[in-house]
Amino acid sequence: MIVLRDVVLRRGTKLVLDGASLILNPGEKVGLVGRNGAGKSSLFALLRGELHEDRGEVTVPPHWRVAHVAQDMPETDADATAFVLAGDTRLSDAQAQLRAAEISGDGAAIAAAHAALADAGAHDARARAQALLLGLGFAPDGLEQPVRSFSGGWRMRLQLARALMCPSDALLLDEPTNHLDLDALIWLEGWLQRYAGTLIVISHDREFLDAVTRVTVHLEDGRLTRYGGCLSAFEDWQAQQLAQQHAAYERQQARIAHLQRFVERFRAKATKARQAQSRLKALARMERLAPVLAHNAFAFQFAPAGAMPNPLLILHDVTAGYRLADGDVRPIVRGVRCSVLPGQRIGILGANGQGKSTLVKTLAGVLPPLAGRMAVGRGLRIGYFAQHELDVLRPDETPLQHLQRLARQVEAHGPSNPQSLVREADLRAFLGGFAFSGEMALQPVGSLSGGEKARLALALLVWQRPHLLLLDEPTNHLDLDLRQALAVALNDFDGSVLLVSHDRALLRSVCDGFWLVSEGQLQPFDGDLEDYQRHVLQHARQRREAWRAGGRSGRSEPSPDDPLGSHHNGAASVAEVPMPQTAADDAGAGLTPQERRRRLAQRRQQLALRLRPHLREREAVEGQLQRLQSEQTALQAQLAQPLTPVQRAELGRRLKALESEIAAAEERWLTIAETIEALERDAHVELPAA
Repeated sequence: MIVLRDVVLRRGTKLVLDGASLILNPGEKVGLVGRNGAGKSSLFALLRGELHEDRGEVTVPPHWRVAHVAQDMPETDADATAFVLAGDTRLSDAQAQLRAAEISGDGAAIAAAHAALADAGAHDARARAQALLLGLGFAPDGLEQPVRSFSGGWRMRLQLARALMCPSDALLLDEPTNHLDLDALIWLEGWLQRYAGTLIVISHDREFLDAVTRVTVHLEDGRLTRYGGCLSAFEDWQAQQLAQQHAAYERQQARIAHLQRFVERFRAKATKARQAQSRLKALARMERLAPVLAHNAFAFQFAPAGAMPNPLLILHDVTAGYRLADGDVRPIVRGVRCSVLPGQRIGILGANGQGKSTLVKTLAGVLPPLAGRMAVGRGLRIGYFAQHELDVLRPDETPLQHLQRLARQVEAHGPSNPQSLVREADLRAFLGGFAFSGEMALQPVGSLSGGEKARLALALLVWQRPHLLLLDEPTNHLDLDLRQALAVALNDFDGSVLLVSHDRALLRSVCDGFWLVSEGQLQPFDGDLEDYQRHVLQHARQRREAWRAGGRSGRSEPSPDDPLGSHHNGAASVAEVPMPQTAADDAGAGLTPQERRRRLAQRRQQLALRLRPHLREREAVEGQLQRLQSEQTALQAQLAQPLTPVQRAELGRRLKALESEIAAAEERWLTIAETIEALERDAHVELPAA
């Protein structure tokens, strides 16, 4: 287990930990939470051995392998698959052992090295690496591309895949969701839920923490508080504690006031002097409770949008994409027909690379349409928060200079914006509302933290008083308080919102409808986020089945329907990534490699027997669903034809019954899938006793 006893840690003049103590048991999944700057990343560095405590004791089992996501940007010509494979340190050690044995010509050493390779899973290592990449959103044709050809966000995904590839007993993840879209986030949740080691994750994504973690550790004022529950449960408990502390403080203040009134009233009376002195002593002995001082939560709001055109935007057969340097075009989303009306709040869903950001850039006017026509309402003001908004801030300029430049730009475009702040005092007062007061407004942006830069980007957005907000991943650098403030401000905003985000809590609280960008098309998505999650899992299952069918037909080249390709040697698909083994598995209760392989084979056979009836039932339910959905499609087509009122009523009754049957079948399919997942998860626990 991981143990901290009375630990003191300083970073320069800052006291990060002050007598902190904590115990984490093997296999626990822990969410580490706290305000930005509280020292969470420093605690990770302490657990990795990169920092050393100033006092106290930190104990991590010496035989544990601790994996983490490297924060450096990799620069290498190695392809993506090879880069991730190199994260499997046990496999790399076995390969080095084999090379050394072959050079020496030692037959026994060569045999031992081959056994080590088998134990490290060398036969399917490439498949596991590519399955991780596919799960994190990489396209099949990107698996062999060199690492240096990817952008910064994709390289961080490579570092995440490399950390997941590493066999580990403890996994430390610092904001793993920042560079993921919603599809990859759903996949990562499933992977981490099956992870057998100790997981400690720093994240500001409430739903991600609730789905993955079962223990919450709160870092505040140098102290670590452990709570046996997810983040939402911890926040409920914390609110109750604060309420109880406040009530106790109020009761004590009332008691103190009562005693003081008695003393002041009767101190001068001889008959009551003794009682007055007694009460003075009671006041002196009383242990005073401190008032509950809640941290000031950051809050902001959008100014009223004012009169808006109706509609705001109309797109007629628009194709969104890019014009290349050679004059050629690269279309991403085709034939877009939609409109944006006042007051609409739409979340844009879709896997990474499908064109969500490209569509938003086209709506914002950053990219001109490649085809079709986009009609913009007269006087429309658009506020656009780009996915990499923080990268376009000028590091050598101050927040005040950024706002002054924006004020000049808006003023140059005429009086359409009723907010015309030109005096420096007015601009500084506005920035003060976003916690850039005094010298903070004159500090170079390059010296600000990620959260402070995000606050500045929001301030620039609010100042424009937009009618339409186009937000592309606005929460990447926001902590929980800032995310909550953004959700509140968006709910109070009287304009329209189009939102791309992997933060499901923000999507749920803000959006009342969804669009889906998929396979080059934009369509309304009829459902909520739970429906979309089922859609993502069903799509992964269809790809898995397509891959299996392709493997049986002997195809050798990977394709979009065969994402893993035949070189995976029958390895697991995206949704079935084998879990890294722990040190306890390596020990194998003293078994020889041959006995261990035999035990594993027996366990796989037992698992297959237990899974067989559930797999058959799932297949039957899938067949039933296919028949019901086919009948539903046929009936809907009939309703489009001329019918008598009696025929139309009969078809309507049958369609309603079909909807109930389909819902029941889908519910049954999910129950079976959860049972199968539980059986597979239990099978990855330690080997049965000899």
